[in-house]
Amino acid sequence: MPVEPTAIAIAAVILANVALAFGPWFVRLADVGPVSSAFWRITFAAPVLMAAALSTGWRPWTTGAGERGGTPRPANVGLSPMLWFVIALGGVCFAADLASWHLGILRTTLANATLFGNCAILMFPIYGFLVARAWPTRIQGIALLLAGVGAILLMGRSYQLDPRNLAGDMLCLLAGVLYTGYFILMARARTTMAPIPALALSTLASILPLLIFALLLGERMWPTQWGPLLGLALVSQIIGQGLMIFALGRLPPLIVGLALLVQPVVGATIGWTVYGEKLGLPDLFGASLVAVALVLVSRRARD
Repeated sequence: MPVEPTAIAIAAVILANVALAFGPWFVRLADVGPVSSAFWRITFAAPVLMAAALSTGWRPWTTGAGERGGTPRPANVGLSPMLWFVIALGGVCFAADLASWHLGILRTTLANATLFGNCAILMFPIYGFLVARAWPTRIQGIALLLAGVGAILLMGRSYQLDPRNLAGDMLCLLAGVLYTGYFILMARARTTMAPIPALALSTLASILPLLIFALLLGERMWPTQWGPLLGLALVSQIIGQGLMIFALGRLPPLIVGLALLVQPVVGATIGWTVYGEKLGLPDLFGASLVAVALVLVSRRARD
């Protein structure tokens, strides 16, 4: 029995967030500055993504043949100036997101960084409702409520209000806003472009801004251990962002936003396994609520 396209996209967005959850661990292991680690993540991933993009072609899809409406076919035209602009701006937003979030991680608690850095959980679905000009359905409202309670249980117990964390909190909040902007721009690009070329071009657009940010901050650029940076490029950028951009062209913003909650669940599991940060009953219950919310919106999307 063939697998439904929506089911494939849901599996992709969940796997994307599992892969992305390993990013902070690799950043912690790297022996370069936080923005420098983001630069190497992008730089190592770019040649792989470019080679994959060149092998699949660059032409946009035919007008009106979006992936949700059937099998798209390449158009006999090049990329429009507007599409170039959208992808380039998406890359710059992503670079600024990585830079601000990596800096924020060092200036606040990990729980705060996760909470504020993933504010796209709420903002991206709101954008989707505004574009559709429709309020959430009852099932969607219940899913949002369950996800919100789950997020509070996952992160609220260890959240700390402390003036010393204010700068880091604001940097992570800025990262979450920029990540939402990146989602919006790439979702727009994905209506007329395949996932691999879109990700390859946005990745290229991120390299120079990150290099400039790192140099201006005077960070250490050259590592002595390449393993964490290679892992960051492969797991976070190629696999994580690759699957995320694929899903953006096939799923509504609500599912993409709620799926971001997979990251703190996996991140907490990594902390438990690697650093002995044990999970309590509220954490496990919160993870269960997130899972129920994803099942509700996923079943709705397949109806």
